[in-house]
Amino acid sequence: MADIIGLGIDIEEISRFQNKPKDSTFLKKIFTKKELDYCFKKGNHAQSLAARFCAKEAAIKASPVKLFYNEIEVIMKKDKPSIVINKPDFKHRVLVSLSHHKNSAIATVIIYD
Repeated sequence: MADIIGLGIDIEEISRFQNKPKDSTFLKKIFTKKELDYCFKKGNHAQSLAARFCAKEAAIKASPVKLFYNEIEVIMKKDKPSIVINKPDFKHRVLVSLSHHKNSAIATVIIYD
């Protein structure tokens, strides 16, 4: 049976990510190039950005060690979101769930062994 290390959740307004150009300093500090490329290919990139931001915030809340935005990458794996932690000594497994509705995006992250 897996041991749960941490649980994190975050909710954000999608409007926070509206009208931000792909090369904005704000977005480049938070998201990887791969994440930005993926989100800006989507019809409503603000929804995708907001959901991924929530996932990063939730991962930071759930993690037993300090994480930074640039160490957390949300990727699509078999048409489902997945989180990669780019920190050499991070050995835990991560589950993520993303959703958005109307003006809000939300993510839940579980870190476990």
